[in-house]
Amino acid sequence: MTQEKTPERKEGRALAKRASEGESGGEKTKREEREKRILDAAIRLLLKWGYRKTTLEDIAREAGVAKGTIYLSWPTREKLFIAIIAREQIGLLNEIMRRMEEDPEGMTLIGLIKHSILATLENPVSRSLILQDTDFLGKTLTNEMQAASYQAQLDQYLAILQALREIGLIRDDIELQEQSLATVTASWGPLLINPLLPPVRQLSDEQIVSIVVTTLKRLLEPDQPPTPEQRKAGEQLFRTYMEQVLLTPLE
Repeated sequence: MTQEKTPERKEGRALAKRASEGESGGEKTKREEREKRILDAAIRLLLKWGYRKTTLEDIAREAGVAKGTIYLSWPTREKLFIAIIAREQIGLLNEIMRRMEEDPEGMTLIGLIKHSILATLENPVSRSLILQDTDFLGKTLTNEMQAASYQAQLDQYLAILQALREIGLIRDDIELQEQSLATVTASWGPLLINPLLPPVRQLSDEQIVSIVVTTLKRLLEPDQPPTPEQRKAGEQLFRTYMEQVLLTPLE
């Protein structure tokens, strides 16, 4: 849901930037096309075999490049997989924005969370991170990315909730830190619990989203319905927020 730049992701992007410096337009296009082919190949193999069984030799063969070509952009396998996560999250953010724009109720906190969950569950890489699929990305890498993601969400929810409280779009009769933690828990908790349930009790993605939306409405909605002016201010807040996230420099 976020584009929080962890140290690992910053390093991966810095490597990509340095690799492109001094290249002509045609050379850069060829490099970008080659890197895309490598990342696409890596994702196909991760989906098929998982992290532990996917080697750089396999990826090079699948992408139709020499193994040494991969090292030009990613000196280790871990950095290659971090690049996969970074690329997929950028695509995820664009998909969330598209869904929010198309939904009349999308430019709200509940709209942001609803479409973040749906888009995340439809993206294999993001879904694996959220559901802690260590076969897909490896235990260490998954845990590191999850810790950064949850901390980023808590920090961003604090800022968003504070702004929404000032506008009057959500209730303010609960301490802000508690409200932020409750919002994150209500948003993503059902997804983490669902795989632990017996198969006959597990819910569909749509059912999970419905539960999350209902819970958040009861948790966040103020006693008095917001005015049209408050709704407009809230929509502008979320449009500005999403545009800032999408335009964040990648270096």
